[in-house]
Amino acid sequence: MRYISTRGGLAPLPFSDTILMGLAPDGGLALPESYPKVGRAQLDAWRNFSYAELAFEIISLFADDIPAADLKDIVERTYTEEVFGSADITPVKRLKDGLVILELSNGPTLAFKDMAMQLLGNLFEYVLDKKGERLNIVGATSGDTGSAAEYAMRGKHNVNVFMMSPAGKMSAFQRAQMYSLMDANIHNIAIEGMFDDCQDIVKAVQNDHAFKAQYKIGTVNSINWARVVAQVVYYFKGYFAATGSNDEQVSFCVPSGNFGNVCAGHIARQMGLPVERLIVATNENDVLDEFFRTGVYRPRTSVETRITSSPSMDISKASNFERFVFDLVGRDTEQVRALWAKVDSGEGFDLSAKLAEVRERFGFVSSKSTHEDRLDTIRKVDREDGVVVDTHTADGIKVAREVRRAGETVVCLETALPAKFAETIVEALGKQPPRPAGFDGIEDLPQKVTEFGANAADDVKSYIAKALA
Repeated sequence: MRYISTRGGLAPLPFSDTILMGLAPDGGLALPESYPKVGRAQLDAWRNFSYAELAFEIISLFADDIPAADLKDIVERTYTEEVFGSADITPVKRLKDGLVILELSNGPTLAFKDMAMQLLGNLFEYVLDKKGERLNIVGATSGDTGSAAEYAMRGKHNVNVFMMSPAGKMSAFQRAQMYSLMDANIHNIAIEGMFDDCQDIVKAVQNDHAFKAQYKIGTVNSINWARVVAQVVYYFKGYFAATGSNDEQVSFCVPSGNFGNVCAGHIARQMGLPVERLIVATNENDVLDEFFRTGVYRPRTSVETRITSSPSMDISKASNFERFVFDLVGRDTEQVRALWAKVDSGEGFDLSAKLAEVRERFGFVSSKSTHEDRLDTIRKVDREDGVVVDTHTADGIKVAREVRRAGETVVCLETALPAKFAETIVEALGKQPPRPAGFDGIEDLPQKVTEFGANAADDVKSYIAKALA
């Protein structure tokens, strides 16, 4: 299998090379030349597989340049009960109204990002050892990507992490998870502004090709194709857990800001997983909801982006959305280039003529949730089911209940454990959320972070160069 860029300027590459690449040299994102197809016989064979067995089968379809024995070893070392706290890895719980919650937050940083990031850490180490190279990861986080990446990469040889986050915009727990890491290969950078200001710096670094080559810059954001592939696995696992046979269909409701998580669902559906609909749930930052309702993609400015109680979705431009639009416009790279030239100029674009295709061919629908909605949902789920959910998962549950059809099985993807957003849980329930063992007092640990103002791409590059000197 070979990988191309959404913007057409990349000679086809094998999987291992895409892992280290980040953005393609033309500014686009890597995708396979075509999606592998999964038939009924494979679904039947996979239904009772363990998570690691299923991950091996699915990732093998995308990573055929890694010897099977090596990939099997990587996957088996990644998806263990010791790391994820359960032999199921991603167990499900059913609410009384029939909604299914797919638990994705049992990894070391209590968020769904661990599902892919733990694999990525092991893949990086393997590929870098094989190539005899080093990699310096430059990333941005609105909350959970940063800590998941840092915990996956800490102590890994040949890897450094430079992670940017918006100063003061994450929860105290999220900041503590990242900034309290003292490993020599982990560097935290706080940027004055919003997540998108951090992401703009990542793209500026990625697009400085001389700097990128000199300092071996890569990424772990969902720009990275391997992240998306790893997330495809839990859609299959969630489907099997929520159904009794492969004759059934399910819909997935996904809290989404950057479009990476639901993009993996789109790919699973294109592969042949029996997915009826993909339900996108946003918070007040509703750039994706607006597109799926109207066909107009209108990125917000940093000033327009709102600070909310589900901060991991406080995003005004969805980095991964380009992969879906590439499929939507028939993989026309020239059109994608033209559309993203408009995005880069702050214009956005109008694909309302394709709205029927978005819904009927690709199965997308959406809605949004507000602060009051999520408080109400957290209270209702606690009262009726005795379950405390985090703010983002509450957004998903609210939207799923709003758009669910009669008889439709909806699987809501969990974003994180509620302990990461204690302030809002206390506001909703008047009590602290349950906190897993080992996380007491994390906010009181010493913290290490370097701060820069907005528009700090040159400052960040200087910091990276100095740290690697």
